[in-house]
Amino acid sequence: MKVIFVEDDRVENVSEGYARNYLIPNRLVIAATGQALAAVEKRKDKKAAEVAGKRSEAEALAARLSEFEVEIKVDAGEGGKLFGSVTAAAIAEAVRKQAGIEIDRRKVELRDPIKNTGDYSVPVKLIQDVFAKLKLKVSPR
Repeated sequence: MKVIFVEDDRVENVSEGYARNYLIPNRLVIAATGQALAAVEKRKDKKAAEVAGKRSEAEALAARLSEFEVEIKVDAGEGGKLFGSVTAAAIAEAVRKQAGIEIDRRKVELRDPIKNTGDYSVPVKLIQDVFAKLKLKVSPR
């Protein structure tokens, strides 16, 4: 029997007994009629259009972030060694203040906190496979 799983609009063949005794009574699936299949296709098309829109927005944001240079002033000692460190949260806050762009600190991909002054290229993951390279300048106060 062909059914449509309600959770993720997946269309599969399952045994008739399993569908009638468990899946349909528990409202996990609906029967795959012509009208239901058309509705699933319509939802899939709508979701694909939303994903494409989000992707184009993320690519535009990535271009804006790649052009911008963020400067963070910190206390530093001899040789440019910082007294603290520059973390992803500090970078996200600096981007918000200087560029007016909201990014989540979890999207800033630092392997380790920055502990020296200098110029850095920091990757920012906007969506699944869209990254921006943020130019960061850490300078002493």
